[in-house]
Amino acid sequence: QVQLVESGGGLVQAGDSLRLSCAASGRTFSNYAMGWFRQAPGKDREFVAAVSRGGASTRYIDSVKGRFTISRDNAKNTVYLLMNSLKLEDTAVYYCAAALASYFIVPVATPAYDYWGQGTQVTVSS
Repeated sequence: QVQLVESGGGLVQAGDSLRLSCAASGRTFSNYAMGWFRQAPGKDREFVAAVSRGGASTRYIDSVKGRFTISRDNAKNTVYLLMNSLKLEDTAVYYCAAALASYFIVPVATPAYDYWGQGTQVTVSS
């Protein structure tokens, strides 16, 4: 089992920045690719960003490219999502997830992820 706890969400204005953190415990953190997903009210959960086990490979949904940066610190068992230039449409509950994967693989599909956090709310106001 891997336990994931997100933090860092909140209420911000459009154009502001936030950094989400996800602390992992349980199994060996570096064995897992890590991803961030989000779910807005009335919408399906969608992939946002993911990072490979060592941090060398990343992937992003098109709408956040150039604004969001995913990173991880395997020594601290933590993955981060730095969100800059936030937009109203970024409002959602953000979830971190862990996927048992090969070293350079960056899963983007929800079923690839084995463990999920409880989510943290990000609200962007005008």
